[in-house]
Amino acid sequence: MKPRTFLNMVSSFLYSHRFGPYFVEPIVAGLEPTTSEPFIASMDLIGCPMITSDFVVGGTASEQLYGMCETLWRPDLEPDDLFEIIAQSLLNAQDRDALSGWGGVVYIVEKDKVTIRHLKARMD
Repeated sequence: MKPRTFLNMVSSFLYSHRFGPYFVEPIVAGLEPTTSEPFIASMDLIGCPMITSDFVVGGTASEQLYGMCETLWRPDLEPDDLFEIIAQSLLNAQDRDALSGWGGVVYIVEKDKVTIRHLKARMD
């Protein structure tokens, strides 16, 4: 399924439940099947999509994530550099948000493989 199609499906589902919403902020990421171009988008709890070409954030630490991502992200990053920027942004934002923590899982999606790495953070 194309990422944009999946985004529209989730968006329609969330909007149909807008008067009793699910308290989620979905992020849809993938590669377009024909061009292998990256696709990334996020939604609010009633399904309003935000499609972008650089990065999206979500969750309780989203304000802290925006600052770190805007500072560190740049176009055309190599997979290892992208992982390092994601890891630094996520761990830094978690340190500044009382409701976040315990690490994270980073998925780097490439044309021929998906790399999964686990981050460990403070556990207090």
